Amino acid sequence: MTDPTDVLKQYWGYDAFRPLQREIINAVLDGHDALALLPTGGGKSICFQVPALCREGLCIVVSPLIALMKDQVYNLQRRGIPAAAVYAGMNSRALDIVFDNAVQGAYKLLYLSPERLQTDMARARIGRMQVNLLAVDEAHCISQWGYDFRPPYLKIAELRELIPQVPVLALTATATPEVVEDIQEKLAFRTKKVFQQSFARQNLAYAVLYEQKKRDKLLDVLQNVPGSGVVYVRTRGEAQQVSAFLKDNRVSAEFYHAGLSPEQRSLRQDAWVQGRTRVMVSTNAFGMGIDKPDVRTVVHLHLPESLEAYFQEAGRGGRDLKKAYAVLLYAPTDADNLRRNWAVAFPPLDQVRRVYQALASYAQLAIGAGAGESIPFDLPVFSSAYDLDQALVFASLRLLEMDGWIAQSDAALQMAKVHIHVNREVLYDYQLRHAQADTVTKVLLRAYPGIQHDLLDINEAFVAKHAKMELAAVIKCLEMAQLANILTYQAGSDKPQLTFLQPVVAAEHLSLSPERYAWRKQRALDRLEAAIRYAETRRCRSQLLLAYFGEKNAQPCGVCDVCTGRNDAEVTDELFVALEKKIRAVLKDEPLIFEDILSAFAAKQHEAVAKVLHYLVEEGLIREMGDGKLGV
Repeated sequence: MTDPTDVLKQYWGYDAFRPLQREIINAVLDGHDALALLPTGGGKSICFQVPALCREGLCIVVSPLIALMKDQVYNLQRRGIPAAAVYAGMNSRALDIVFDNAVQGAYKLLYLSPERLQTDMARARIGRMQVNLLAVDEAHCISQWGYDFRPPYLKIAELRELIPQVPVLALTATATPEVVEDIQEKLAFRTKKVFQQSFARQNLAYAVLYEQKKRDKLLDVLQNVPGSGVVYVRTRGEAQQVSAFLKDNRVSAEFYHAGLSPEQRSLRQDAWVQGRTRVMVSTNAFGMGIDKPDVRTVVHLHLPESLEAYFQEAGRGGRDLKKAYAVLLYAPTDADNLRRNWAVAFPPLDQVRRVYQALASYAQLAIGAGAGESIPFDLPVFSSAYDLDQALVFASLRLLEMDGWIAQSDAALQMAKVHIHVNREVLYDYQLRHAQADTVTKVLLRAYPGIQHDLLDINEAFVAKHAKMELAAVIKCLEMAQLANILTYQAGSDKPQLTFLQPVVAAEHLSLSPERYAWRKQRALDRLEAAIRYAETRRCRSQLLLAYFGEKNAQPCGVCDVCTGRNDAEVTDELFVALEKKIRAVLKDEPLIFEDILSAFAAKQHEAVAKVLHYLVEEGLIREMGDGKLGV
């Protein structure tokens, strides 16, 4: 067995491990099951990638995020470590190639989505692989108490029957105490071995700034705090708009989201990591698996739907242990918008069944067919074709995915894939007989080393350019070569993929438990309200976050906006009495939401009114009515 430190030095160039990494690696190398709770930036991937390289065989990594799998495979290959990924949307021939290579020992790490792990093909091949470790990334997904529960994760424990002597390493950045227990139970841990760093980040100053003009305040923050930054926004369109706004104001910025091609994502990541781009404006697609220690500011323009998500994203600041800032820009309307989004996210079950029935028609799948079938899926086109509201469709697809009926790709662009699987003599004969195919094949062999051994992503436009051919002609050549059994070709797509995980059933037979639905809806509301409390609290921000994750006795951090008082409005006793009197008058006739209360005051008084309201609520002098309203 190779020494882990030697592996770390050879492939990553580091002389020493980060805290707890070596202990976690030693545990799995000794054959123990382990759960690693490392905050964002703690280096979770090293904990399974290094032991995979220390021993013969490969590590199977279960991950729910296609974009993250692709990025990790790409980065491993750049380091000279053979790796591959299997996920929803790949055709059967492409899967065959990757699984056969894994059986033959071609990879050190094989990434699988939890949906693909369930297939008969995966289970048959895994039983023939030399597996040295089973790693379960984003392990909170296995727990119904987690914020992103995925039913296919519950099947992972069944895989242990195929590889009974192989240890399991579960990893996550955020987990409440109940989730920690649930993960170990659901993965059938033989012994409970938990490695957990404190979630405290003394160098990271949390701040919530109450702002209506968020972009102006964002610019102010970035102008006052030098160094690299990340700005999180809600939509792809907003990422582009905010990036353009910053550029117009002489801030080096770029936008990032899952709809970009792998090349674009890689170029933008590299420019940001290397400091050529100062600020990345992104949806939550950005940051996972990207190691940049010197991020000085992480700004959220909107409150995320859970503290787990916020903590993970904010934690990307200050990994070098130097001072950094996690800033949430919060407006009174944010809480109401979140609650409205929550209501929309849980449509009536009869509407979910209606969407499912339309999906089967859209995919032209008969009842009893369709398991494993993938289709390009355009949400606006589908919604329009079946006269469905897009928000309803989006929410219904999410619920169907949570119940294990479908899987959706998390990247909008699927690269074309090619594997030349014939020997040199057969290939040469085919080239002699097909002049255009000869040109295309030569470009493929030059541009994509390894294409005769593995299924590789290719850029069809790049091939067309260097072959000096029209794109349509290149695609025709690849299709004809596949018909001649010369190569395997999976066409690219600029649309997300939707995969049916189970045979299609009649809508009335779609098993959607009302009890489970109600439970999930309430859990989502509980997490949402916890996030709102964080934004509106006058308690130490760090202390509240740590308590949420089970560290009940944490001391005030001394550096957040609450502890330093830098976000306080100046409220004299006289002003407090006057504002309280008017607040009670405003609430005399009926309970109101926070925004409506503020609207009764001049804008310049809003910060002071918010402070008084928070005090009155915390002291029980004004009641929270449970529907987001306050009353006397």
